[in-house]
Amino acid sequence: MSGGQDRITRWLYGTAPGRALLPLLIRPSVSRLGGWCLDRRLSRLLIGPFVRSSGISLADYPPRRYRSFNDFFTRTILPEKRPVDPRPEILVAPCDGRLTVYPVKEDSRFTVKGVPYTLPQLLRDPALAGRFSGGTLLLFRLSVSDYHRYIWSLDGIPEAYTRIPGVYHTVHPTAAAARAIYRENTREYSLQHTDRFGDVAVMEVGALLVGRIENHPLSGRVARGQEKGFFAYGGSTILMLLEPGRVEMDQDLLDRSVRDQETPVRLGQTIGRARD
Repeated sequence: MSGGQDRITRWLYGTAPGRALLPLLIRPSVSRLGGWCLDRRLSRLLIGPFVRSSGISLADYPPRRYRSFNDFFTRTILPEKRPVDPRPEILVAPCDGRLTVYPVKEDSRFTVKGVPYTLPQLLRDPALAGRFSGGTLLLFRLSVSDYHRYIWSLDGIPEAYTRIPGVYHTVHPTAAAARAIYRENTREYSLQHTDRFGDVAVMEVGALLVGRIENHPLSGRVARGQEKGFFAYGGSTILMLLEPGRVEMDQDLLDRSVRDQETPVRLGQTIGRARD
């Protein structure tokens, strides 16, 4: 996030005038309006400045003419730029972003940036939440400059998507430390039954100006590396919930997470492995 956007976020969540304006900005209608504007042909004028300010290498993407800014934002990357480890015992990152690993306590509680949550609040399903008590939560935070398509990290059979309506806070750490954004924001998840990792809940969380979480229709078994969907414009988040005793995360990720530090990762990158 640029310095200007960072200052705006701190103003919105850290000052009285900003907090007064916030209820208007986080309404779903505002994100839908923003998305509509970025779908117009005129929005193509924003592509060049965005590429330069974000340091995006267009050589990583097939050359084409984009219809709108959102058409550019949801572009597909060259497959060789995001190789996916095919080994069934390996857990790979579902997206580009910044990863933090959080332990889930036996009472289903976990804390993000000092804000307490419970799994029933997150999933709105106490029975399902119970499966992940004592397990692990992976939080992948995507900034506006990241690649915004995401994949299935594991082979398995997913259940139908569950959508939880809400608002659209930004997912910037400043907001995460000030509001319980992951139980307030619009989100959508699927429970995936896997061979090596048990049941895994995969959740997409919308954010400010992300009016659309575009998950592809389900039709039976999915394969690791298969595209799951994409976000429209804005920063956003993917959460993964893993059952207790199922995964051994890479130690460097755990060490940084204990210090409340995010680790940059790329789609397809190895981040852990199944426990024997």
